[in-house]
Formats: sequence, structure tokens, C-alpha cells
Amino acid sequence: MRIEDALRLAIDADMDLVEVAPEARPPVCKIMDYGKFKYEAAQKARESRRNQQQTVIKEQKLRPKIDDHDYETKKRNVERFLDSGNKVKVTIMFRGREQSRPELGFRLLQRLASDVAELGFIETNARQDGRNMTMVLAPHRGQKTRVKAQQTPTRAERDSAAASEPASETEAPQAG
Repeated sequence: MRIEDALRLAIDADMDLVEVAPEARPPVCKIMDYGKFKYEAAQKARESRRNQQQTVIKEQKLRPKIDDHDYETKKRNVERFLDSGNKVKVTIMFRGREQSRPELGFRLLQRLASDVAELGFIETNARQDGRNMTMVLAPHRGQKTRVKAQQTPTRAERDSAAASEPASETEAPQAG
């Protein structure tokens, strides 16, 4: 159909001529209310954004010659991050002569990964990049939904909690 004819039909129907598929050959147009079309497109975009998962990457920095107590503290932080459903980027910073011994950092990252294996897995293997060596740990699948389920009470729990609250008593007449 020619554009002029389509425009005339749209004007007669008191609607707009909207191009819905510009890449198609020939381009596809529809006669519709453009305001409603824009509103529905915005609703679809908002819905798709709501269904996206937001990934948060926490970072934990270590040194190759870390003391046992400090290592345990850093490991606890990594466990806490993984337990809450976040990814963790573990960075080992090398200084001076430490750069000639990258195997120390690699062993430390492997030790950390094996210590937190029940909470997460290695998403990106240890990789040297300048003075730093990095590795990314990710929580096991479904970890984030499990955390949300633990935090929000179920409907039955809320109902039982509401039923167990004492009802407000009526006020007794006051003696004057």
C-alpha cells in the first residue's frame, strides 16, 4: 500500500500511522493510537528490567605473605559475601620481589577456593595481570533465592504471628 493511502486511512480513523518494523522489506506499519503504543512499549521495557538479575561483585584483597589469622578473617568475609548470594573477586597484590613468585599467590587462591567450596565455585580461574592476580568466585546456583526465602517470612508464618498477638483490651471505665 502506498504511504499516502495509509496516511489517509489513519486520518479517517482518527488514529496514527506507526512504523512497527522498520527493518522489514517493505517496512511494516500499523494504524493505531501512538500514545498507547509508546505506553505499552514502556511497560514491556519496565517488566523486562524487573525480571533481570542484578549481579553484585564484592572484592577481597590479599597479600601473598598473609598471616593465618588475617587469612581466616578474609576467608570469613568471602564466605559472608557468597552466603548472601554475591560474587567475589579475590585479588592478590604483589610488591617488589614477590612478583617473581606468582606460584605463592596461585596456591593461596587455590587454598581459599577449596576452603569455601561448599558455598561457591571458581567462575574465573586465577589470572596474573600486572602486579595483581585475580580470581572470581560465584555462589552455587539458587543461592540468592535461598537467601531471600530465609529473610522473608512465609504467609503461614505471618498469619500465625498475627493470630498469636494479644487482642487490644477494651478500656475499663475510670473512677472519677
